[in-house]
Amino acid sequence: MRVLIITTPVPTHFTALAPLAWALRGAGHDVLVAGQPDVAPAARAAGLSCHVFGAPFAAHELLAVNLPEGARPIEAHGRPDAAALAGAVRPWIMHARYTAAAYAEFARSWRPDLILADRVDYGALITGGLLGVPVVQHRWGVDPIGESAWRIGQRALGPLCARLGLPGGLPRPSLVLDPCPPGVQSPELTPGEPIRCVPSNGSGVLPAWAAAPPAGRRLLVTLGTISLELNGAPLLRTVLEACAGLPDTEVVATVQAEHRAGLGDVPAGVRVVDPVPLDLVLDHCAAVVHHGGTGTHLTTTAFGLPQLVLPGLSDTFTVADRVVASGAGLSLDTADAQNDPAAVGAAVRRVLDDPSFAARAAELAESVRKMPAPAALVPALVDLARSGPRA
Repeated sequence: MRVLIITTPVPTHFTALAPLAWALRGAGHDVLVAGQPDVAPAARAAGLSCHVFGAPFAAHELLAVNLPEGARPIEAHGRPDAAALAGAVRPWIMHARYTAAAYAEFARSWRPDLILADRVDYGALITGGLLGVPVVQHRWGVDPIGESAWRIGQRALGPLCARLGLPGGLPRPSLVLDPCPPGVQSPELTPGEPIRCVPSNGSGVLPAWAAAPPAGRRLLVTLGTISLELNGAPLLRTVLEACAGLPDTEVVATVQAEHRAGLGDVPAGVRVVDPVPLDLVLDHCAAVVHHGGTGTHLTTTAFGLPQLVLPGLSDTFTVADRVVASGAGLSLDTADAQNDPAAVGAAVRRVLDDPSFAARAAELAESVRKMPAPAALVPALVDLARSGPRA
């Protein structure tokens, strides 16, 4: 079977699909990643071949549009409402208008039997419809938009679909895969086919500090690449200040080199390290403070760790809400709370000290382990490819 992965040009959108790609390759199937240069490094890091289209998309720059100088997204815009979350698909609608025809042309020459895509790559649905090939969508994690993403795309892309040869409009996916364990996904969504979250944060070298347990507790602070770019150092400085002096606790913060100068003096007891794949360093951690990225959230969930989420934009607020609703942690979802070291410190101490969060996080990790591994879904995908698209 030949599987074409078509993904929006955001590396973290692709990495959620990588474990299934590994399973397909391990079962002897041909897998090729197609996308813009933004995802090529992530595809190569995952050991997959790719076909690159056009110029870099730089999706993170869209997030900085209308952001006042010196303001963080949460300070400028606050929590997004339902309309704002739905509007987050608009860039991907425009993206499809410029890329769908090229993707379909390439796919005709490569002749896939199955297309695997992330949740908002409309070009993948159009390509599958034009070729008569099933399209399997893979949620990144918590999905704040759900089925409305398809409905918005159907309205906006109907004329494009008609011009390309799909008079019925935007095709639906044949299958939607969901890596969220029970009790974590947004409850209003139509359930997808469960697939276990296998952490796929890239490859790296196990740091010496992470290989052995600390003398006391270890707290990991990781705010993600895009979050640090948009928030700069102020939020991270506040978090590290809040964590200073935690009893019997080693604080480790992952920080890219370009952001370290803005941190100033780091409090005693805080270790600042280069970004590293999370699955290499979570074994001996007691909790994680993070920005609400879906990959970070699901990896932390798979390791059974309590979480403090500091959301700042778009779907990170939905992730934060689901962490709280699942009982596995806390969230500070206002700028005032996030800018207050006392509020952050109180939340950190509660996540570390309240045993109910650790107990619930352990239950969720067990439910992750019970979900079907990506390899277990390969036979069903083969059958789907043989039977053709279905509504």
